[in-house]
Amino acid sequence: MSWANTTNRSARTAAARRASHHTRFLDKARELHPAASEQQIAEVAESLRKAHYSALALKSAAARRAKSEAAKEKKRAEAQRQLAQYRPGAAAA
Repeated sequence: MSWANTTNRSARTAAARRASHHTRFLDKARELHPAASEQQIAEVAESLRKAHYSALALKSAAARRAKSEAAKEKKRAEAQRQLAQYRPGAAAA
């Protein structure tokens, strides 16, 4: 309903676009290097952007790995539980 009642979608999302990652990286680069030229600021901002997305990728990979390991452990535990049902003493192995 909210979007159906919005006549100017561009105006509605303008604040989010202004606060986008790109401007955040430029702002941080200017904060880190106040005397730098615009070209240098752009290069630093690009480095900050790459570092940010590399860190996100690392966190994502770690989360997927942890999820995969948890699923494998759950599967092993279930297999041992089922095995114990049919062979008493097998669960201790």
